[in-house]
Amino acid sequence: HSTLEVTCCFPFVFSVPADIISTVEFNPTGELLATGDKGGRVVVFQREQESKNQPHRRGEYNVYSTFQSHEPEFDYLKSLEIEEKINKIRWLPQQNAAYFLLSTNDKTVKLWKVSERDKRPEGYNLKDEEGRIRDPTTITALRVPVLQPMDLMVEATPRRVFSNAHTYHINSISVNSDYETYMSTDDLRINLWNLEITNRSFNIVDIKPANMEMLTEVITAAEFQPNQCNTFVYSSSKGSIRLCDMRASALCDNHSKLFEEPEDPSNRSFFSEIISSISDVKFSHSGRYLITRDYLTVKVWDLNMESKPLETYQVHDYLRSKLCSLYENDCIFDKFECVWNGSDSVIMTGSYNNFFRMFDRNTKRDVTLEASRENSKPRAILKPRKVCVGGKRRKDEISVDSLDFSKKILHSAWHPSENIIAVAATNNLYIFQDKVN
Repeated sequence: HSTLEVTCCFPFVFSVPADIISTVEFNPTGELLATGDKGGRVVVFQREQESKNQPHRRGEYNVYSTFQSHEPEFDYLKSLEIEEKINKIRWLPQQNAAYFLLSTNDKTVKLWKVSERDKRPEGYNLKDEEGRIRDPTTITALRVPVLQPMDLMVEATPRRVFSNAHTYHINSISVNSDYETYMSTDDLRINLWNLEITNRSFNIVDIKPANMEMLTEVITAAEFQPNQCNTFVYSSSKGSIRLCDMRASALCDNHSKLFEEPEDPSNRSFFSEIISSISDVKFSHSGRYLITRDYLTVKVWDLNMESKPLETYQVHDYLRSKLCSLYENDCIFDKFECVWNGSDSVIMTGSYNNFFRMFDRNTKRDVTLEASRENSKPRAILKPRKVCVGGKRRKDEISVDSLDFSKKILHSAWHPSENIIAVAATNNLYIFQDKVN
């Protein structure tokens, strides 16, 4: 029950068009939270350490490091601008004092190292204190350099650049559980990389037809199984999910399992194919279940049952009658993400009007909450919101006709072990946590 009682910790607000947040991701411990934006920047937040006199500050995240991950580029062969927008960020598990993350734009994946420095070397023999090279004839004694303490500095350095492997736009990256490899996915192909090797990758899925006029679907997302390094899934614009096993063959064009819900002919409409396109797919932490998000629903699939989803949750069914206008203003093509909580019992996904939805799988309760500056005073409890579809509107309800479709929550993340969520509402980042007594 407590998972659906949410208080606002602290809203972080960016307010430049380039600052529209395009991805949000907690690291495996939840101590760090990274956001990527349209301007190619990555901002890393670090969680406050608990202090005895201010125990409630434990949930707060403060800016730890900001760096420019990608720059705008131009592909001269195709006369194509490559925008700097960060499409996805994925953290690697921490092996030492430094942190590593992968970030990608449409074409290039980069491995970044984020590390702290609080000492600097002094007393070089060949350089003076300003760093200028000294005249060797003036050096008469040999000095042993020493490390002097200095103010803490957090620096981000690019360790690897993985480029030139994708003809189409990269839509997802996923780190394998062997922590040695990762995959990058574009509309038609999935490539497998070794984290140490930048000049070659292996193509593991290729759905490009010999004749592009025969193209009927594209890949929309892909993810590795969290505890089996040979298994991954990818979703398609036709609403199907394919599970592949890399032990079966080097090229996984033939899937091991196909998860697909047969369409109800009575519901068929002009928009059926568009709204069935899957915008996100995520394995549960246990690896047993999948969640997929299409335009109107979130579905839970059991890996042992391909014929139909285990559970289906309506995200904003009141929009079913509005599909025509949502098609005209292109909102019907919005790609919403979905996330699990740490125990796989609650699912969260975004909607319009800065609403986001939570579904409790055990109690079957669901709630609509709003991320907005008005109701996000620190430690204020979020009130559940209700949308009224027709007839008489109650005082606290909002009419479906007055929803703001320019305010949408596409990107969100859930802390790996605690009830802390990060929600990106265009250029604002909100961090909410479970009610603290």
